[in-house]
Order: sequence, then structure tokens, then C-alpha cells
Amino acid sequence: MEAHLDSTAAGSKRLIEAMRYSFFSGGKRIRPQLVYGAAKTVRDSQAKKQPTTEIMPETYVAAAVEAIHTYSLIHDDLPAMDDDDLRRGKPTCHKAFDEATAILAGDALLNLGFQILIDGIIEFGKPMVRAAQAVGVSTGIGGMVTGQMLDLLGEETEPTLEKVQLIHKNKTGALLHACVLAGGMVAEPNDEQEKALSVFGKSVGLAFQIVDDLLDLEQSTETLGKRAGKDEEQNKMTYPAVMGIDKSYELAGELTQKAEEALKVFGDSGKVLQAIAKLILRRDH
Repeated sequence: MEAHLDSTAAGSKRLIEAMRYSFFSGGKRIRPQLVYGAAKTVRDSQAKKQPTTEIMPETYVAAAVEAIHTYSLIHDDLPAMDDDDLRRGKPTCHKAFDEATAILAGDALLNLGFQILIDGIIEFGKPMVRAAQAVGVSTGIGGMVTGQMLDLLGEETEPTLEKVQLIHKNKTGALLHACVLAGGMVAEPNDEQEKALSVFGKSVGLAFQIVDDLLDLEQSTETLGKRAGKDEEQNKMTYPAVMGIDKSYELAGELTQKAEEALKVFGDSGKVLQAIAKLILRRDH
């Protein structure tokens, strides 16, 4: 990540500052954790040795998905989208810089994510190709971008469970699912393992967003690092809005249990991903 930014800094100082500001602003780094956890789970279950290269293939995937995730946060916070002024306890990118710079910083981070994946393909070949495909599918019209559009349209219609599921599956769940799949793919899982990773990824992806919806209602702005209560203010479609708080907690728990059950094919090697699933369920921000 640093090498890519440094290589272009001379001609794009302000843009690089905005990219660094958002990328290195903290955060839970759940997506890279899922990437590393999935790769380790597959390798450990097959008694494979860790790669002896200085940078492992999952390192490329982890850096790429975090760059892409950061782009999505910058754009999500823009006035034309969710119009937020706080992210990770700091002013959002368009507040710290300006709206045009924020848009371009987001564009550049999206491009950088795929540039990193291409570098990984050059270095490691076929397993990285499949990983890049998984990330690509999740971030475009078949995932995040469509989810953002549905989220904006949802502010103008009556919330239903079906609509909420479709929004969350695309806007948040798709990339989290891809992190698990892509991380596992670089370690070359068998068919049964890949199916298990897919079930795990879809389950934790949805659980993550349900917990996010609940935290927006129950936690303070200081704890969240972003403005609390904005979902209700903006008439967002959320699980609590259609199911209530108790049922939402119940569903998040069921999805976490489903995710953990999917890991049984890995035996004791699934403990790393299991711990991440529990972290997602029990987090407070």
C-alpha cells in the first residue's frame, strides 16, 4: 500500500493526503482479518506450509479489500449519499478536504485496490485470479454499488424485510463474503471447503450489518466514531425498523451460529474464523 502511494506522491500531493487520511484513520479492519483468517484456516486444515515469500498472496487481497472498503466509506459519506460529517471519530474526507477531492480520493482507492490485486496475480498466478474475480463481483453492479443505490431508493419507500435483506446483502454483505472467499481461494481449498467458506461469509456478512443497525440505535456517537441515530433520521431500511430490536438480535445470533457450523468441515482449524464471527456479533462499534 505504502509503495503504491509513494510512487505517485510527487504529482498528486493533495490527493495522496486525502487517501492516506481515510485509509490510515483506524477502524476495526474486519475485512483484512477475514482474508487472513480464511487463508490460515484452509492451509492449517490441509497441513500446508505457510508461503516462504516475504509477502503472502493474502497480503495482496487484504490490502486491496481495505482500499476498496475505504473508497466505499468516502463515497458513502458524501452529501449526495448519506451526508455524514464524522467517520472513525474524525471528520469525513469531504469535510477534512473538500467534496471534489473526496470523490477523486475514493476513485483512486478503488483503482488502487484492483491494481494491488493485479500485482498479486503477477506474483502468484491462478489462485490470485480467482480471488480477484471474487472481489470484482462483490464491488460492482452485482454487489456494493447496487446496494448503495437500493439504500438510497429505500429512503423513499416503506421498509419491508425483503427489501432490507436485498440492500444489506449487496451493500455490506457482498464484500464481506468476498473477503472470506478470496482469502480462502489463495490457499486453494477443495470444493467442500470453498462451499463452507461461502456459507460462512454470507452469514457473517449479514450478521455484521444487523449489528451495525442495532449499534446505530443503541450506542453513542463517541463510541461509534460516527453520528449515532442517523438511520432513523434518514428513514433508512434497517432490520430493527422491520423486525424490532429483540428479533434483530435473535437473527444476528442465528446467523453467527450458522457461520460457526459451516466451519465444522475445517475441524480445529476453523477457530480463527470462529473468533472473528464472535467479534462481529459482540462488538460495540
